[in-house]
Amino acid sequence: MSKRLVILGAGESGVGAALLGKQQGYEVFVSDAGSVKEVYRKELEANGIEFEAGQHSVERILEADEVMKSPGIPEKNELVKKIRQKGIKVISEIELAYRFKGDSKIIGITGSNGKTTTTSLVYQMCKVGGLDAALVGNIGFSFAKQVALDPKPWYVAEISSFQLDDIHEFRADVAILTNITEDHLDRYDYRFENYIDSKFRIGLNQTADDFFIYCEDDPVTMQYIRNYHLKSNPLPFTMNNETNRGAFIKNGLMTVAAGDERMQMSIYDFALKGKHNQYNTMAAGIAASTVGIRKDKIREAIESFESLAHRMEPVATIRGVEFVNDSKATNVNSTWYALESMNKPVVLILGGVDKGNDYSLLSELVKEKVKAIVCMGIDNAKIHESFKNDTPVIVNAASAQEAVFASFRLAAKGDVVLLSPACASFDLFKNYEDRGDQFKKAVRDL
Repeated sequence: MSKRLVILGAGESGVGAALLGKQQGYEVFVSDAGSVKEVYRKELEANGIEFEAGQHSVERILEADEVMKSPGIPEKNELVKKIRQKGIKVISEIELAYRFKGDSKIIGITGSNGKTTTTSLVYQMCKVGGLDAALVGNIGFSFAKQVALDPKPWYVAEISSFQLDDIHEFRADVAILTNITEDHLDRYDYRFENYIDSKFRIGLNQTADDFFIYCEDDPVTMQYIRNYHLKSNPLPFTMNNETNRGAFIKNGLMTVAAGDERMQMSIYDFALKGKHNQYNTMAAGIAASTVGIRKDKIREAIESFESLAHRMEPVATIRGVEFVNDSKATNVNSTWYALESMNKPVVLILGGVDKGNDYSLLSELVKEKVKAIVCMGIDNAKIHESFKNDTPVIVNAASAQEAVFASFRLAAKGDVVLLSPACASFDLFKNYEDRGDQFKKAVRDL
């Protein structure tokens, strides 16, 4: 008898899981409490997959053998509680993909900051180095959809803590943990330890044949790493000392010692600028080295890498005012990195859905670099309260267009208007891409 697989959520990961489940002979039913985008609706219909939108048929869902829960659905959701109470196994999309990936290998990247850049950089290194790889997970295609439609020998996967929460067997051959800072605490009962546990799950099922790449300069990682009995080979990256396994930067020179050969490269040849990107580059360089990519190819990928949309993306310079789109900064630490890399006076656009943010981390940088803050969100009280002593001007805006107008008025020639919200985008926008796109459009309309 075929296994009944119920999928909650008909977005990219849900539909990907449905396609793979159907292909592998499961009896698949997709349920989404909201509306289903036209593109996903068509895909489900074309593949004869049963689905419902705008409701959950609870009785039918509770007849499942397994439930794949989309990463956006929290544990405290009433339906999820019922599924758990009934003892039905809950899996994430990456768990399903892992089950059917065959002999393929996975390079998995997680962390609070830098994971998208690091994932993209690893993927670039694979491409330049001649590995047949797919970019999956939080960026690119759903992992399950890729396995179903176009399987590859290598998968470079960006993995969020939400996706790691429901893994059982999933194992990355090479795992990267970029860093851990307070993020998504609203999903983890406001307990930082729960979130830390979630991140370290990326190394949980690894064996002595696998590699675990981590930042030795990250205080949270180093404080907690001993609590997890990781069996894989540890490969640290650092700027504070010289390590013989992993990577380090000293006097402007990066050394990577992970595979059979050591490689060295000047940080001044990196396409990506800023200290945080030096960390991302070390992590990616170690990963590429462990999977046998030649050092000249790693170097070529680092030199030719183009920065990502919505991540410190230059938009335009208008009457001497530079506009930068960092909409992907959905937590305080990302915004900290963005401000740290600024060397001109900044008008900062902040705000959105607060995930339990501690803005005091930004206080020193705001005092030093920010001449005005424009709040773009529905509830801005906490931002006003946090920065009232750090910057002379704080104003509110109810849309991307208003925020851009206000920032342009407050900026002078030689200033930077930086959209780096430190918050999720779900109050005024569909997602951070939509927020970044609306920002860019408003800038071009000035």
